[in-house]
Amino acid sequence: MSQSTALLPAPATERGDGGCARPSRATVAGPVLAVGAFAAARLTGMVCVALVSHLTHQDAFRLLGRSWDSRWYTGIAAHGYGRTLFFEPGVVQSDLAFFPLYPGLVRAVATVLPLGYGAAALLLSWLAAGAAAWGVYAIGERLHGRRTGTFLVLLWALMPHSVVLSLAYTEPVLTALAAWSLYAVLSGRWLWAGTLAALAGLARPNGFAVAAAVCVTAAYEIVVRIKGRAPALEAPRKVPHSLWKLGGLRRVCAGAALAPLGWAAYVLYVGIRKGDPLHGYFAVQRGWGSTFDFGAGSLAFVKHLLRDGDKLVFSMTLVIVAGALLLFALLVADRAPLPLVVYTGVLVLITVGGSGFFESKPRFLLPAFPLLLPLALAMTRARPNSAHLVVCALAGLSLAYGTYLVTTAHMPL
Repeated sequence: MSQSTALLPAPATERGDGGCARPSRATVAGPVLAVGAFAAARLTGMVCVALVSHLTHQDAFRLLGRSWDSRWYTGIAAHGYGRTLFFEPGVVQSDLAFFPLYPGLVRAVATVLPLGYGAAALLLSWLAAGAAAWGVYAIGERLHGRRTGTFLVLLWALMPHSVVLSLAYTEPVLTALAAWSLYAVLSGRWLWAGTLAALAGLARPNGFAVAAAVCVTAAYEIVVRIKGRAPALEAPRKVPHSLWKLGGLRRVCAGAALAPLGWAAYVLYVGIRKGDPLHGYFAVQRGWGSTFDFGAGSLAFVKHLLRDGDKLVFSMTLVIVAGALLLFALLVADRAPLPLVVYTGVLVLITVGGSGFFESKPRFLLPAFPLLLPLALAMTRARPNSAHLVVCALAGLSLAYGTYLVTTAHMPL
């Protein structure tokens, strides 16, 4: 097997009457426990937000479903694209900066169900967060076992900025599509991987990271297959190996071809609307102050932060980004599977190398759940009391800081 599939234990199954394989209780209990723990963590976070909102005379529903970017998404869902806000010279905020999958789904849900756009957006985000938690668990479990998968989900649910997973934002949708696309790559399901990557590319600008992971891994897989060293999938019985190898290559190529289509299609669409097919979308992003400057803007802000100090949110952002860089180094050192390294590396590169809203960088890193694999492995190997202590400490930090972000900080997330 190739590097991308060598770390994949077969799912646990047991034989029932008639000889048909069926999932074992352990197979079913693992994801149920992990998603249940995730739901409990996020529900507790929302209760904290609701309590503080009540005490401070704020509307919790508005804070969760109609704040900052949520208003742009629900506006697109309700009225389509076409809203532009003009500020000082050079600052032009167009709704074309927001990718269409999430507002399209919000509109569909609001059309089918008796819900307003804000409620539909929250419902979608919460369901996507649950699907993402399941996908995160599935990857952790297949690579390192049930315990690691559960810890991986818990760590992801209890990051200081994981409150975003309870808001009407696109990060849950992107993470769900990314996790299951990466799982499909790891298990050799290339058409599924490419299709989910294409949808991820329609969800957010940094959804391109999923396509990059699929394409780079596909290139590696093609080289391995052509050289004939170790095919990723075993040929079925009664099928000549040469034909199986050719069919497998076609699926790998098809998955890689599908992966970038969603992201490329929307960027091209915006470019055509702006009269510049190749650069129009990036001009829209520049209007928001978002460019890729290889970290120059971020470095200048960090210097200001270290020299002069600033708000708590900025200091926490610096700590979170620095921690992400360290965790990425550990992920590479642990020789994680190629698709996880590429996906996470692209997300980290976009976050660190991009300028714009510095306080939003933790949110951009939220889909980079493979960063937490080294910590999940360490907790798996630690004594239970030590692991429980870490979980409790993270829960306290996450609930307190997440509630502060939503109810008190009043800054764009």
